[in-house]
Amino acid sequence: MKRGFASDNNAGVHPDILKAISDANINHCIAYGDDPWTEKAVAKFRSLFKSDVAVYFVFNGTAANVLGINTFIRSHHAVICPYTSHIYMDECGAPEKFSGCKLIPVHTPDGKIRIENIKDQLYSLGFEHHVQPKVVSITQATEMGTIYTTDEIKYICDFAHENGLFVHMDGARISNAVVSLGCDIKEITVDAGIDVLSFGGTKNGMMYGEAIIFFNKELANDFKYSRKQGMQLASKMRFISAQFLAYLDNDLWLRNAKHANCMAQILKSEVEGIKGVKITQKTEANGVFAIIPGNIIPELQKHFFFYVWDELCSEVRWMTSFDTEEDDIHAFVGILKKLLT
Repeated sequence: MKRGFASDNNAGVHPDILKAISDANINHCIAYGDDPWTEKAVAKFRSLFKSDVAVYFVFNGTAANVLGINTFIRSHHAVICPYTSHIYMDECGAPEKFSGCKLIPVHTPDGKIRIENIKDQLYSLGFEHHVQPKVVSITQATEMGTIYTTDEIKYICDFAHENGLFVHMDGARISNAVVSLGCDIKEITVDAGIDVLSFGGTKNGMMYGEAIIFFNKELANDFKYSRKQGMQLASKMRFISAQFLAYLDNDLWLRNAKHANCMAQILKSEVEGIKGVKITQKTEANGVFAIIPGNIIPELQKHFFFYVWDELCSEVRWMTSFDTEEDDIHAFVGILKKLLT
């Protein structure tokens, strides 16, 4: 399959990551994270966040989200999240299955939850007949390709904490958000008040692996047992840790994201002036959302595969990746124009 615009998950693995895996594939070492690669990777994250964070590596983003959230909740609790969030739409009920809690999705125009959305769900606090909101989950960058500002995150965290709630951040595309905002990652996580972060790498050039970051180590006192019960304790953890070492080294995570974001901006600029194409969301990360005539979608997908976001209005999602090239965009736009004439 040639490069398309379906998902940054479809992209391959960055050569530096592949080399790191190969370099780690020598001799024997202690399993389950008691190895030099994991020790160095944890130290690297602590340096990145300039804080003595607790770091746990897992295989995938669903596990990072579910186990991270599960730290704070019991079965009578609820998680407030956007309707479009990955934990609600794309994790097959895993958060509810493994925690027994309830997800409360709220509708937003751009994937970003707001204080008003949270307030509307707090009426049940203390009432034994209703589930008790305990966590607010936000995604940065969102599933709609939009990004929370530092102030927006801080407002959410302050309000949540004032009402006894924790805040989880799904950072599957955290790198794209950091690049877009031009900020230090510490500003939108530690300083803003996030309690737990799912730090993603798979969508940005890694083969597999995510990191769960707790900014208050006391919250993670028993987390090693939760990870084991959650079937996410990798025996050969060095191959996840080695990837993160390469990913964070020389700002590869930011360079990859910067390229993907740049490609999205080029794609947006190329299509937004075409008659029959309507951009529906701000292009702030590496996703372009647009409405196009439904009759051309199947043929366009034959040339460059992508997903339909909303079939009712023919809204589509075009994702760029760390390995997207301008030639891919020009070829795609050329076919799009041809189909629209």
